[in-house]
Amino acid sequence: MSIELKLSRPSRVYRPGESVEGKIITTLTTSVSYHKILVTVNGTVNLQVRGGVAGVIESLYSVVKPLCIIKKSTEVASSAGKLAPGRTEIPFSFSLSSQENGNHGAFYETFHGGNISIQYLITADIMRGYLHKSLSATLEFIVESDKASLAGPPVSPELVRFYITQDTQKHQLLPELLTGGFRITGKISTECSLTDPVSGELVVEASAVPIRSIDIQLLRIESILAGERIIADTSVIQTTQIADGDVCKSLTLPIYVILPRLFVCPTVLAGPFLIEFQISIVISFQSELSKLYPKSDLRTPRPWSAMLTLPLRVFRT
Repeated sequence: MSIELKLSRPSRVYRPGESVEGKIITTLTTSVSYHKILVTVNGTVNLQVRGGVAGVIESLYSVVKPLCIIKKSTEVASSAGKLAPGRTEIPFSFSLSSQENGNHGAFYETFHGGNISIQYLITADIMRGYLHKSLSATLEFIVESDKASLAGPPVSPELVRFYITQDTQKHQLLPELLTGGFRITGKISTECSLTDPVSGELVVEASAVPIRSIDIQLLRIESILAGERIIADTSVIQTTQIADGDVCKSLTLPIYVILPRLFVCPTVLAGPFLIEFQISIVISFQSELSKLYPKSDLRTPRPWSAMLTLPLRVFRT
């Protein structure tokens, strides 16, 4: 016997105020009696402080109590009955409404992070009484922000001009980079809609050392209120290489980075937690020394690399 959940929308994407409709599908070899059939929706913000980013005191709060966004149950069948052998479809529906009593807070967008996870789950339970194990199935659906609940009006993507030279770096560089110098200029968007790419352009104006690679890193900063302190952790979401090998001088290189859904959400500045993003431009130069560290983290300053990190505000339009 098996049980599964199927929603009316193949994308499983919904916005606050909309109705979520679907079916409970059972496939049975024999008839099954039930006490009642229950559909429960749970929306939670799960917070966890990993040991690598917390001290001794903060480790006591390694698992912070989840924040409830929505929790409510609907009885699809409130009285006892029997499911026939074969395939049976049982329809259900519920509303993602903040007006209902089951809602505990604002709807945040679905997000799968390292320390913060925002999830919305539907669970169907076919209760079979005390002597039999219930049949259960769980399915995640995606929630996107309602336009009416946005903090401010949508803004056009803002392009910020930047330059990277030996004088902008705070870490030790290769001697040839300090004496010969380098200069990379360009512009990149620091405010971006979730549906649009992070765009811009980059130009290598001069470099005393040949370039090995140019990468654009998308970073997330997850901050959690643990006790009386805020614990922040920065991690890489994805790395996009825009140049491999030495680059022709004065050639304009396009920057085009697509934001991965579920791993990126609108910037959240809530009380117990913060979700922010950054964009990092990393220039790696050819060096014999770099061959000793083939798996070096691009975020770690190295003598053969230069970087620039800018804040990235993400919003929903």
